[in-house]
Amino acid sequence: MNVEVEKRCGNRLLGVATHTLENRPLSDNPEKILRTRRLGRLERISEILFGLIMVLAVTCSFSISEANHRDIHKMLLAALGCNLAWGLIDAVFYCMARFIEQGEGILALRALRKTLDPSEAQNIIADALPPLLARTLTSVEFEMIHYRLNQMPEPPRHPRFTGDDWLAALGVFLLVFVSTFPVVIPFLVIDKAHLALRTSNGVAILMLFLIGYVFGEYAGRNRWVVGLAMVVLGSTLVGITIALGG
Repeated sequence: MNVEVEKRCGNRLLGVATHTLENRPLSDNPEKILRTRRLGRLERISEILFGLIMVLAVTCSFSISEANHRDIHKMLLAALGCNLAWGLIDAVFYCMARFIEQGEGILALRALRKTLDPSEAQNIIADALPPLLARTLTSVEFEMIHYRLNQMPEPPRHPRFTGDDWLAALGVFLLVFVSTFPVVIPFLVIDKAHLALRTSNGVAILMLFLIGYVFGEYAGRNRWVVGLAMVVLGSTLVGITIALGG
C-alpha cells in the first residue's frame, strides 16, 4: 500500500478494514489498531534525503582556498550540529503528527459508534480509508466493518504514545543525523582539503543517486532515470538552500 496514503489516513480504521476483508481475528485492544505506526520506506528515504541536503548545504558552502585544519574542524562541527538539531526537530514533528493521527482515529471511531445512519457510517469509514480501497468496498463490506468496529472495546479517551511511536521518532532522528557521516568522513581521513571536498561531493552524489534508485523502484519508474533525476534535484535544492543563506 502506498505509504503516503497510509500516512494520510493515519491508520484510523485501515487496520480494522484489513482484518475484516481478510477474515482475520480482530484484536480486542483498540489502542493497538489505533496507535500502531512505523516508518514506511518512503518516509525513511525522505528523512535520509533531508539530512543529506542539510549537510551538503554546509559542506558545499565551505571555501577550501584558504582553509586550515581549524576551519575544517569548525565546518565538521557545524555539519554535525546542523543535522543533530534538525534530527531532533523532525522527531518532534513526527510525534506531533502521530498525536494528531491517533486523535483523529479516536474521534472517527466515536463518531461511527454514535451514528445510526448507515450512509453516514459509510462516509466516516470511507474518509478514513485510502480512496482506492474505499471505492472497491460494497455496502455489505462497509456494514461488516461498521459492525466489527462496534464490537470493539471502548477506545482510549486521549492519544497516547506507545513504544513503537518512540522508536519511530528515534528512527527519524537517527536517519537525519547519521546521514551526515558519509559526507563528512572524507574530511576526517584525507589531509588535503581540496581532495577531501571532492571526495565528499562524490559520496554525496552517489548517495543521491542511490536514494533516487530506491525511490524509482518503489514508485514503479525507471530506477536509473529516477536516480539521475534525484542527483539533479538534490543538487538544485542544495544550491537554493545555500543561495538563501540556509
